[in-house]
Amino acid sequence: MASAGRQDVAAPAKPEQIRAVPVRHPGRWVAAAIVVVLAATIVHSVATNPRFHWDIVGDYFFSARVLHGLVVTLELTVVSMAIGIVLGVVLAVMRLSPNPLVSGASWFYIWLFRGTPVLVQLLFWNFVSALYPRIHLGIPFLAPDLASADANTLITPFVAAILGLGLNEGAYMAEIVRAGILSVDEGQHEAARALGMTRLQTMRRIVLPQAMRVIVPPTGNETISMLKTTSLVSVIAYTELLYAVQLIYAVNFRQIPLLIVASLWYLIVTTILSIGQYYLERYFGRGAARRLPDTPLQRLRRNVFSFRHATVPVNVPGESQERR
Repeated sequence: MASAGRQDVAAPAKPEQIRAVPVRHPGRWVAAAIVVVLAATIVHSVATNPRFHWDIVGDYFFSARVLHGLVVTLELTVVSMAIGIVLGVVLAVMRLSPNPLVSGASWFYIWLFRGTPVLVQLLFWNFVSALYPRIHLGIPFLAPDLASADANTLITPFVAAILGLGLNEGAYMAEIVRAGILSVDEGQHEAARALGMTRLQTMRRIVLPQAMRVIVPPTGNETISMLKTTSLVSVIAYTELLYAVQLIYAVNFRQIPLLIVASLWYLIVTTILSIGQYYLERYFGRGAARRLPDTPLQRLRRNVFSFRHATVPVNVPGESQERR
């Protein structure tokens, strides 16, 4: 009777392998199609509009005057950023000093140069001879006139541009460096003091290397911004890239093609600086994550060559259960 009441038990089925299909996102494809259509429309309009005068753009793109202006722009960018970075580090350390006079002087400098437009500062340095016809160098109250020079001879347009751009950048870099220093844990300072390091040694060997992860990204942005800010130097008639093309179209009246030439060179140099900034951030961010993110080239290679779909063995529910 017991054997008669038994039911046959089905053998467990072999797990089937199913293909995992990604979730479809039709909205993304629609958005991508709209973007492609708009981009193609803009490119076609720009390429076929004869008023852009692309032949003139090609004629002046490698012009000697334009390339000279580009070199001057790069010189202004490099020198001004070097002054700004060095001055910013000094001002940031002064701002964090426990001495109220030192920190107050740093605060006043930052307040003054961040509170006035850089264009006004460029004009001020260009016309500084109206206030000081001769510039004297010496020891105050003891030997105030060890050396002197005519202000117009000493403050050339190049020097005025460097002073206006570099001193203004120093105020912004001071706040960037200060933020990086404050991002380092206070325990690092205490450990350095326990090892007998001075405040300067602690800052140079312990704090600043760790703060670079925070300092580098905004510094890269400031460098790119400085490259474009050099165009303001044209107001004091110094022949950087923008002023070089202005001199050309003042003669041939081809304003739009010459401005396109300047814009293309700005875009090229900005792109190079952005690539350098990316790899510099990647270098200083090595200890911030367990695994560094892929570079754009690595992501492109992965997306192009990863065509395989993953297969996962899955037990079909109900097939391996006993039927009673």
